[in-house]
Amino acid sequence: MTTSGDMREGGAIGVLGPPLFVATLLFYLITLTPFIDLSAADAGDPAADKSNTINQIVFLGLTASLWLTAISSPARHLAVRPRGVLIMTLLWFAFVSAISAHPDLALKRVVLATLTIVNAGILLLLPRSERQFAGMLSMCCLGTLAFAYIGVALWPQLAIHQASEVREPMNAGLWRGHFAHKNAAAAAMVIISFAGLYLYSTGRRVVGGAITLLAVVFLTQTGGKSSTAALPGILVIAWIFERWRAIRIPMVFLAIAAVNVVTIGCSISPAMRELVASLGVDPTFTNRIDIWRVGASAVADRPLTGYGFQLFWQTDEMVYKAGGGASWAVAAFNAHNAYLDAAITTGIPGLILTLALLVWLPLRDVLRAEACDNDPALTRLFTRIWLYGVLTACVESLYFQSGSLAWFMVVISIFGLRLQASAHEIRETETAMHVGETAHA
Repeated sequence: MTTSGDMREGGAIGVLGPPLFVATLLFYLITLTPFIDLSAADAGDPAADKSNTINQIVFLGLTASLWLTAISSPARHLAVRPRGVLIMTLLWFAFVSAISAHPDLALKRVVLATLTIVNAGILLLLPRSERQFAGMLSMCCLGTLAFAYIGVALWPQLAIHQASEVREPMNAGLWRGHFAHKNAAAAAMVIISFAGLYLYSTGRRVVGGAITLLAVVFLTQTGGKSSTAALPGILVIAWIFERWRAIRIPMVFLAIAAVNVVTIGCSISPAMRELVASLGVDPTFTNRIDIWRVGASAVADRPLTGYGFQLFWQTDEMVYKAGGGASWAVAAFNAHNAYLDAAITTGIPGLILTLALLVWLPLRDVLRAEACDNDPALTRLFTRIWLYGVLTACVESLYFQSGSLAWFMVVISIFGLRLQASAHEIRETETAMHVGETAHA
């Protein structure tokens, strides 16, 4: 979204912006491969669906449209900010990938991650106003919920996990809707819940309340423990975060550090496992400690440059580290911890840059956003999604996953917080929709 009315009158961004915004968001919310049959022998890894040819063509088409639309806008200088640390981070990722064992694969993934990040940085320029943003957001959320519920009602064999599934038959009976997995559905419902609460707080009480209620009900049926606990947890943390500014920085960094010390600590310290077990918590964290043990060993072996962006897992190096077939960790596709994955694949410098880009800069922008004349409800929406991302990343490999809705929304929120910190809002009214449009970050 932009900052002055003359930037939005006419032009490509005014005409193409709304449909492009909706198409891009639905690309992640619904995907091009809904209702995957997980009982098929060739179902493979659901996360790999993005690599099919049609998906790539559509993704590149959306990317080209977003970039051309942004370039044609006088507000293009607002896109993809902050840029300095982002450029340094991506350049480091490219460097460690170029010297890795599989440079072609790693560099391709760096390019894909870059395109995804830039697309997210452009998306908020497309709505011409807060009113239009809220309208399109509610449309996308309602459409996604309707699609998911219709699937459960009409195609339960494809929208509810079945005992006949090849990979995880133990999930039988858990809802996934049109998503590839119950955890993906759960994460989407958390984000949609935040959107519903935002709409409700801005006076759109019927649609906001309906979206929130439908998303929460669906969330409870997914069996996604982390996401179900995260929704109320993040709301409480965000409430504290908003009211006690003095403890924000230590609260966020200490929370990330504490969760990582406990979880990864359980993988290498019997004493830590005993302590966690004494608190009534599963010290294996659903058998993830085998994966974390392998990951910690990998970081120790290559602390500076890592193994290359999004490499290591499912490679010969990883199998060797896991002791061949002696550990089930050889089947892991990631570390189930975004911070550990950053250190494994891009080294300690890559982890530091990731923390600076995704944690430190948004923290600073929240403080600046509150000092600006902007809609606090929008800042609150971005803050909740961002907090959900940085804390969930302690138990899931969320960062830089190009096909992930959660990652895409986290990036949007980070750019949104920067826009909120550097622009002021001009509210659109019923009587002046086409001349007094909203400009906000």
